[in-house]
Amino acid sequence: MMTGTHELGDYQTTPTLETFSFLPKLTQQEVEAQINYIIAQGWTPSIEHEHPSRAFNHYWTMWKLPFFGETSLDRVLDELEACRRSYPDHHVRLLGYDTYTQSQGVCFVVYEGRG
Repeated sequence: MMTGTHELGDYQTTPTLETFSFLPKLTQQEVEAQINYIIAQGWTPSIEHEHPSRAFNHYWTMWKLPFFGETSLDRVLDELEACRRSYPDHHVRLLGYDTYTQSQGVCFVVYEGRG
């Protein structure tokens, strides 16, 4: 038993959505910085959503097609918000696909659903 002043959460059994789930929630400026990074790397932004009850045992549904060649921060932000408005109870995450390595370079939850 720990006697220190810090109480540790149960990180081993608490469900987490992505790598950033271990950090405090991203601010709007931090989300924008991540989107700018995706665009600056030449990666393809993509948005997915899923209901919290199915987020861990299900493939997430893609919101529209990936935004191939997208260079506008505002367009990506608008699409994130449109997905959130259409599915207010769903988690919404942003991915950055690296076409060179054929893999995800970035993937994080922007909005957590009510579930």
